[in-house]
Amino acid sequence: MRANLTPDMELAERLLTGLHDATFDGVGVTREAYGPGEQIGHDMARAAAEAMGLECRVDAAGNMLMTLPGRDRAAPRIVLGSHLDSVPQGGDYDGAAGVFAGLAVLSGLQRGGFRPARDVTVLAIRAEEGGAWFPAGLPGSRAALGRLPAEALQSRRQDSGRTMEDHMREAGFDPDAVARGETLLPPASIAAYLELHIEQGPVLEAEGIPLGIVTGLPGVRRMREGRVSGEYNHSGATPRKYRADAGMALAELAYRLDDYWARLDAMGRRLVVTFCVMGTTEGAGFTKVPGEARFQLDVRSVEPENLERVTAELDRLVAQIEARRGVQFDLGPRLGGNGAPMAQAVRDGLARAADAVGVAWRAMPSGGGHDAASFANAGVPSGMLFVRNQNGSHNPDEAMRMDDLAAGCSVMLRWVEDVAV
Repeated sequence: MRANLTPDMELAERLLTGLHDATFDGVGVTREAYGPGEQIGHDMARAAAEAMGLECRVDAAGNMLMTLPGRDRAAPRIVLGSHLDSVPQGGDYDGAAGVFAGLAVLSGLQRGGFRPARDVTVLAIRAEEGGAWFPAGLPGSRAALGRLPAEALQSRRQDSGRTMEDHMREAGFDPDAVARGETLLPPASIAAYLELHIEQGPVLEAEGIPLGIVTGLPGVRRMREGRVSGEYNHSGATPRKYRADAGMALAELAYRLDDYWARLDAMGRRLVVTFCVMGTTEGAGFTKVPGEARFQLDVRSVEPENLERVTAELDRLVAQIEARRGVQFDLGPRLGGNGAPMAQAVRDGLARAADAVGVAWRAMPSGGGHDAASFANAGVPSGMLFVRNQNGSHNPDEAMRMDDLAAGCSVMLRWVEDVAV
């Protein structure tokens, strides 16, 4: 006989409201990775977990495990996880909703007298927002699994200029143990990982569907230090044929790569191509032909072939533009990795759970990277639930209806009932 279990939405809403009030910066919320804002979130989560009687442990990187013990403590555990840092002046829900949803699920299990056969752990993860703080790529979740390369600890936080190692040590954690790969969560000890997160785009809201079951996380190709070198000249006295205009060369590259993306899009290939930063440098002036321009390029797709197609086209276009315009491109370090498909068994289990509790859903890829990728790449069966969001992500206007979060928590709880046996 299945117990009548419901998630503790009062707890989730109270935690979300309290975290907003404690980290609101006058515009949005700011929870710095390995800084005071993130720590406030961890302290709030720990207080709630301890009040519930959960076991709380913190690993060498500062990730926190809040565990409802199962009947068989040696069995591989279920992990419900997300992060508690934010981008500067971000929104209330990115990351935090997943952690507090996990606690709402465990509270609901407890209130209903359900003791799982295996441990169920809510994992509060550090430093997910790598683009905003440390350009190291999901360092918290990789450290949680004992898989963070030692050199990543030398990445520098964007605002302070200090290394991750420094910030970890200052916060009371042990970067030396992280470098040795010490972990409280070896991948073999995890039966499955599930992450709830707000959708970071408009699809669910536009289609009137509360939940998405994620099919996969994108691989990326990133160039953060792109540069075009040309020649500064007088804007009035230099005919076109004598110019080496870095600004126009960069504009041509952006236009032609966007046109190539449009052709791939028309073929049904799912990817995104974004010139996140582009412009002439400080040496430019109103009466000058720009001699230098800089840019940052971000390419994402779940399919590795799409990433290779775009990077090959990028190299072809760069060679053409250099030859025609007399400029030189330096793309800088090429960073990235391949995507992470979500486990079919987890996806199927989430679909059954959603159908059982009567919540509408659709399958969809993720456009952004998430900690679930670290678990999937470590061989852990992983899944993600998206909750619709009215105003995008990484901005102060992030929105999420509490009814939609409740729907996501109900699906999570039903899934845990099914798999924690």
